[in-house]
Amino acid sequence: MARDAEMNGRTRGHATARDARPIDRARRGLLRLAGALGAIAATRARAETGLAPSRATPGLPPRGAIEELPRFAALDEYLAGRTPAFGRLRLELPRIADNGNAVPMRVAVPGPFAEGAHVTSIRLYSEKNPYPLMASFEFPAPLARIEIDSRVRLAGTQRVTAIAQTADGGLLAAVSEVAVTISACLDGTG
Repeated sequence: MARDAEMNGRTRGHATARDARPIDRARRGLLRLAGALGAIAATRARAETGLAPSRATPGLPPRGAIEELPRFAALDEYLAGRTPAFGRLRLELPRIADNGNAVPMRVAVPGPFAEGAHVTSIRLYSEKNPYPLMASFEFPAPLARIEIDSRVRLAGTQRVTAIAQTADGGLLAAVSEVAVTISACLDGTG
């Protein structure tokens, strides 16, 4: 048996350079190509979901941004007739969410802020969840910029609204629409 291994150019469990066949090299090349194509496809899919890093022009809303607030009681009550400005606050959600139980979400407000105009709070509203106010973030001290990455539960396809209040009383808004294939929050537990 040892003689057979030596004749094949192998020692027990180890291959030699003579064993590298053209088919093995072609297979390795094919696997490398498949891996590279997979990485490209994953990057492209991430960009299409809206969660890719934003390359928006400063002062302009991101591509595909909605600049109209949905109308529902909880949001109207909070706004109390005030009109928020669109453009500076960014709300990023995927266009399609397979499962409404854990939808990735990102809220960002780039700095710097003018003196006395820093963000003091951000509120997230859902037009279809049993509890429309999904989250509230308070910022008692001025921050250079704000970035919040989290996951939210959504009860079906809907528009999600983020409202930021500044120290000088101004409001910033961003709206994003999400198509949810499997709804969450249907039991009333929020």
